[in-house]
Amino acid sequence: MRGNDCKTESMFVYVAPESYVPKDHPLRPIRALADKALAELDKEFEAMYSSTGRPSIPPEQLLKALLLQALYTIRSNRLLVEQISYNILFRWFVGLSLDEKVWDHSSFSTNLERLIKADASRMFLAGVVKQARKAKLLSDEHFSVDGTLIEAWASTKSFQPKDGPKNPIGRNQEHDFRGESRKNDTHESTTDPDARLYKKSAGKEAKMCYLGHALMENRNGLIVDGSITHATGTAEREAAVEMVADVAGEKRITVAGDKGYDTKDFVEDLRAHKATPHVAQNVNRNGGSAIDGRTTRHEGYHVSLRIRKRIEEAFGWLKTVGNLRKTRHRGIEKVDWYFTLALSAYNLVRMRNLGVLAA
Repeated sequence: MRGNDCKTESMFVYVAPESYVPKDHPLRPIRALADKALAELDKEFEAMYSSTGRPSIPPEQLLKALLLQALYTIRSNRLLVEQISYNILFRWFVGLSLDEKVWDHSSFSTNLERLIKADASRMFLAGVVKQARKAKLLSDEHFSVDGTLIEAWASTKSFQPKDGPKNPIGRNQEHDFRGESRKNDTHESTTDPDARLYKKSAGKEAKMCYLGHALMENRNGLIVDGSITHATGTAEREAAVEMVADVAGEKRITVAGDKGYDTKDFVEDLRAHKATPHVAQNVNRNGGSAIDGRTTRHEGYHVSLRIRKRIEEAFGWLKTVGNLRKTRHRGIEKVDWYFTLALSAYNLVRMRNLGVLAA
């Protein structure tokens, strides 16, 4: 028997969004872990806001909405707010009732500026890492470092001389840069001055980009630290030393890396922080490799070289699912903020897969 196509324009709903979400939905453990990390930031959030005035969008809802943006590859704040308005799963994750009004996308972006200035994404990452440590998922002895290119939201046509006449830029106008010397010392992007013209390897085209860096613990491949820097030839090693300094203590640790980290200065800097450099040997380097038999003779060195490749899984996730192959933001502060939050989202997915439950 054919059913009737009854069109109900409006109706009363007496159920919570919670009842629409399956008990085994993968977002359930992720939300529990995120709520646990956000609850510990209550004092920090309280200090960001005035005690008077109209209530703003709760920072907890802002951050959870942006986690959805990373987890579901939503390309803009406008689309994110639109999907939250009609997606019951998203409403439940953020903490909105079915009849609660969703914020305007411009208000969402304006309220977000406060969290960016307070570096809330880094505090949130620290909270997620703290839960992983409590669950005994982290190694405190063995780490890996690596860097990746994050393409900037700027065209190479915007790379103009800092001094002197600017080249005209039109919608479809072509400009031949052949024979023209363009360097970061003399040129900058008119679209994003923080971006740099850079290529990571020979034979690749130069692009306007940033460098993203991550420090991974080797037990389960979780990211314990990360940052965005200007794209330079030494930025990967400099950022790695800073991140290692933050985790180094009295106990000696190992730090794995690819051939790009095989330099005398980097090896000496790591050893100064009581870190043993387990970086791949670059035998083609002038003067030979900075890693000698004192390091390579140990079995742990070869284990580190094998495990360090897991960090590429994180970068792959960030660039595909996390929507960071080409950043949608301008300025190193914003790009770093979203990169750090995406690292938190990756860790939450990884922790869920490892069966971690919020205590």
